[in-house]
Amino acid sequence: MAMKEIFGAHAKARRQDSEHWISMSDLMAGLMMVFLFIAVAYMRYAEVEKEKVKEMAVAYQKSQVALYQALQDEFENELSQWDAEIDKATLEFRFKSPEVLFDVGQITLKRNFKAILDDFFPRYLGVLKEFREDITEIRIEGHTSSVWNGAVSPEVAYFLNMELSQGRTRAVLQYLYMLPSVEQDRPWIKKSFAAVGFSSAHPVIDELGQEDGERSRRVSFRVLTNAELQIKRIIQE
Repeated sequence: MAMKEIFGAHAKARRQDSEHWISMSDLMAGLMMVFLFIAVAYMRYAEVEKEKVKEMAVAYQKSQVALYQALQDEFENELSQWDAEIDKATLEFRFKSPEVLFDVGQITLKRNFKAILDDFFPRYLGVLKEFREDITEIRIEGHTSSVWNGAVSPEVAYFLNMELSQGRTRAVLQYLYMLPSVEQDRPWIKKSFAAVGFSSAHPVIDELGQEDGERSRRVSFRVLTNAELQIKRIIQE
């Protein structure tokens, strides 16, 4: 074979290899551009979702602060008298004196507690009425201490107290629902209020880190807003 033919074959092979690597380079460059566009699109999506959460958080905070302030303004003169408090972080209206609420181990409302609720509940509904579009649910929450009279195990005490706390919140809701002063609000009460018993799951802890049995026995009204649920939904998605 002539030298010209040999070198010509090698030159042709090199050109083919060169063209092959050029096409591979173009392919890799194209893939890098695709990945870049995907990354930019994902970053934009993440930014949009972050803004949604931020907007919901701001809306929730504004609604929460406004509702807390409205409750505080309405009941500031009665809080100490009723031994009650309003938690700004959770929008819980807590009645903290167990001796006023129920007899030990009983679900029947005491007379003084009924008198408080007669005054409290129509005014409470009046405050909530301005925020109904922002409210998903109002929970009447019952809490007990971790003990139970008698020699029972902590597990048995927990479930006995569960039954007790649930019975108490149902009794409170039933009493409130039947108040003549809220008759026109009964459809909304039925739709929006829930009675929840937590047993001893959320005890009050004192400064020494010990359970305060007396303060653990309490009833509270807690407002849940739709902004809070929307934030949870966005996060879950």
